[in-house]
Amino acid sequence: MLARANRIVRGEDYRSVVRRGRRSATAHVVVSVVRRSTGDPVVDAAPTRFGFIVAKTVGNAVTRNTVRRRFKAIAHGLLPGLPVGYDVVVRALPAAAQAGWPTLLEDVSRSCARGVEKAA
Repeated sequence: MLARANRIVRGEDYRSVVRRGRRSATAHVVVSVVRRSTGDPVVDAAPTRFGFIVAKTVGNAVTRNTVRRRFKAIAHGLLPGLPVGYDVVVRALPAAAQAGWPTLLEDVSRSCARGVEKAA
């Protein structure tokens, strides 16, 4: 499970990342990444945060929660390898409901790497 410090919890932060972030898309996910750079060393050294958007188009509540839990587990595994100071929003596309674990893992990790590369 992701620690609170590693989660995006405010709607304003979600909107900011989705609007200003660098996008990387696959058949199952769209990942938006933005670097939090304020010039303040304390804020710039803040941990990387993840947020997840799983809309009703993905499926019923059980399916959406399963997809969200998978994304959280993937993000927890990716966290040590990502640099600090980034906000990442992972948006599930309808095809994510039928995708297996290895497929989602590959899509999210590759999209995160590309997003961080672009946002740097």
